[in-house]
Amino acid sequence: QVQLVESGGGLVQAGGSLRLSCAASGRTFSPYAMGWFQEAPGKEREFVAAIRWSGGRTVYADSVKGRFTISRDNAKNTVYLQMNSLKPEDTAVYYCAANETGWGNFGYDYWGQGTQVTVFS
Repeated sequence: QVQLVESGGGLVQAGGSLRLSCAASGRTFSPYAMGWFQEAPGKEREFVAAIRWSGGRTVYADSVKGRFTISRDNAKNTVYLQMNSLKPEDTAVYYCAANETGWGNFGYDYWGQGTQVTVFS
């Protein structure tokens, strides 16, 4: 079993930055990809970004392109989401997820508990 633990959320003014981290533990960890998702109040969970564990190829939702950057540290089994130029509409619970067989915006096998990001204007 794989456990994912997010951290780094918080309260930030519009235009500011936050860096989320997601640490994986458990059995030997070697996913095909890791992803970040957001779930705003009253909305469905939406894809934000994903990164291939080997090679580091990335993909982003249009709403965050140019503002958010996903990265990973394979040695630490950790994935990051650097969020810059934050907007109030980025307010959500952010979840990291691990996909054992594919990548992109669906098919994830393991999920973290989420971390709250609140952006005020």
